[in-house]
Amino acid sequence: MTPAGPARDPAVLRMVHAVLMPGFTGTSVPGWLARAIEEDLGAVLYFAPNLTGDAAELSGALHGTRPGLLVASDEEGGSVTRLHAQRGSPHPGHGELGAAGDPRRTRTVAAELGRELRAAGIDIGIAPVVDVNVDPANPVIGERSFGSDAGEVARHGAAFVEGLQSAGVAATAKHFPGHGDTTTDSHLALPVIDIDQAVLRDRELVPFAAAIGAGVRTVMAGHIRIPALDSAPASVSPRAYALLRTELGFTGAALTDALDMRAMAEYFGSRTALEGLALGAVAALHAGADLLCLGNPYQGDESDETIFLTVRDRILAALADGSVPLARLAEAAGRVAELAAWCRHRGGR
Repeated sequence: MTPAGPARDPAVLRMVHAVLMPGFTGTSVPGWLARAIEEDLGAVLYFAPNLTGDAAELSGALHGTRPGLLVASDEEGGSVTRLHAQRGSPHPGHGELGAAGDPRRTRTVAAELGRELRAAGIDIGIAPVVDVNVDPANPVIGERSFGSDAGEVARHGAAFVEGLQSAGVAATAKHFPGHGDTTTDSHLALPVIDIDQAVLRDRELVPFAAAIGAGVRTVMAGHIRIPALDSAPASVSPRAYALLRTELGFTGAALTDALDMRAMAEYFGSRTALEGLALGAVAALHAGADLLCLGNPYQGDESDETIFLTVRDRILAALADGSVPLARLAEAAGRVAELAAWCRHRGGR
């Protein structure tokens, strides 16, 4: 059934597309994705299987459909890479850079990584990780962090942002407001970080403030629940986005961590990842997210097109019944457009 009300407006549909960042399967542009791009899709996210062929050729085909499209990839160096998934990244990871203690080297490495991403036609590098890795049993951050000292993480995080963006690639500080003090992987369950407001500000937020001071273009909100901040995970928490905007002064695009992660399904009590994804997308947009990362279509039982259409239609329905204000959608789409303009200008497209 087609949603009633303002969602019928083609301009509204284009704004909904603008805030979505789906993945897709294969090494060429599928028909459903090409149609969505033509109708102002905001971004696409590469996974390793997408890049087994010529990455620059694929990016060229995507940008050729609509030059303003953003192409993103998780490229941290070290163990987290899409371009070098088969052999491992030639760039050192954050842990190695943090241990070396030289932010100038971190900036140089990030600039090299940025040039490689730019050559592959990638606009957004979803890095750096600026989580302070204070729990040695953390199963998902670990060596992806620059270290356990907030000041050092801040210095290296800011240097990484500067290096990556010097190459014309937008950097992403993640996972706001901090995923370092937990033994739970949000891919598998919902982490709860039991710290007070003082620790949150004096430790977790310090590297994010430094990244924002360095001009980071995007910040990723994590699926992390900090009871002292909100009962909801940060990715769907109005208080978390207000903290990011008002206290830290961030004016760029806020994106979510992958909404197909089990943390979302657990929080919403969903039976399937797709249901949790759709509910999470609506809640995140309403809370203050600007770009919704739909996750990995190579996982789960649903097709890439089904994932995209399910989320799109759920947002259209939320607009039609008023549970997501049209003004919030317009604000988010505007921030994505500003990010795309920066990437096109700095990247020379």
